Amino acid sequence: MPIKVLVAKPGLDGHDRGAKIVARALRDAGMEVVYTGLHQTPEMIVTAAVQEDVDVVGVSILSGAHMTIFPKIMALLKEHDVDDIAVVGGGVIQEADIPKLKALGVREIFNAEATTQELIDGIERIVGETGRDRSRREAGAAR
Repeated sequence: MPIKVLVAKPGLDGHDRGAKIVARALRDAGMEVVYTGLHQTPEMIVTAAVQEDVDVVGVSILSGAHMTIFPKIMALLKEHDVDDIAVVGGGVIQEADIPKLKALGVREIFNAEATTQELIDGIERIVGETGRDRSRREAGAAR
């Protein structure tokens, strides 16, 4: 079963070229990718993640609203009892905020200098360690 990733662009951020490049790179690496499009609310992102049964939510954010958006996404995932979906972020995020985001449960932040291969490797590592894919395999083996 391939890793399934939701690529999301929250808020009023209207620049999605990078998110589309990431989506294509993940797809080319064999992952299943769902791209939500622009102007998504945290509620829309979490609803799509639940409906699509994804392993990872990748949030691309350039607006500087990451300290508002990520806490809402993490809280909503917990409310929907799907806090086992890994959340990663990318875009323009200040170094000082990365430990705060990780303390909320965000698994990794890929800055603007990260290569697509670093992103692919990071997602594969995260899902391999504690991702939903592992949970599904274990559940399937128990049947």
